[in-house]
Amino acid sequence: MTRLSPKRQQLLNFISQFKQERGYGPTVREILQARHISSISLVQRDLKMLEREGYIRRDPKVGRSITPVELLGNTVRVPLLGYIAAGQPIPVPQPDTWHEETLEMLEIPAGMASTKGDVYALKVEGLSMIDALIDDGDIVIMQATNTVNDGEMAAIWLKSEQEVTLKKVYRERNRIRLQPANSHMKPMYHNAENVEVRGRVIGVIRKLTKSA
Repeated sequence: MTRLSPKRQQLLNFISQFKQERGYGPTVREILQARHISSISLVQRDLKMLEREGYIRRDPKVGRSITPVELLGNTVRVPLLGYIAAGQPIPVPQPDTWHEETLEMLEIPAGMASTKGDVYALKVEGLSMIDALIDDGDIVIMQATNTVNDGEMAAIWLKSEQEVTLKKVYRERNRIRLQPANSHMKPMYHNAENVEVRGRVIGVIRKLTKSA
């Protein structure tokens, strides 16, 4: 490896910090904006140099795959499979395959995927889980399962409504309470036969608000 210029060392430091804080790499445009670089072509030039010299790895077929080599052993790749509503349920076109079509692959901290079973990611739409520190635009890491304990956050398929939602699950006699984590929203009640668990939340990647 050649010795990096201060400018490129700062770029590498930014990529490393971004990756460790969010669990996935920055886009070229995010680098452009955060580092105040004048053009995308200059960002691409610096990234090619860092890759050629062995400082970073990236896969052009995988979104947000820019990763410092020193962090490669600490991450795993999981599929981002779509969106889930943390609010009112949203319709899903194909109830049997809503979570099977990969939008892109994400690299996440290995500790988030240490549980047994299939692990995947969903992007959150809505604010019903805000008190559980899950905001609109965050990404939830899910373990595929059809059972959860009371109080666990889960991806729920509502059979009759053909809709999916993200809520805490509670069993109450012959019905299921789907509880939002938002004091301004009321719980949803459904017959047990209408509720199907599609996965439990095992981690969250936060959307960080840019400072002014």
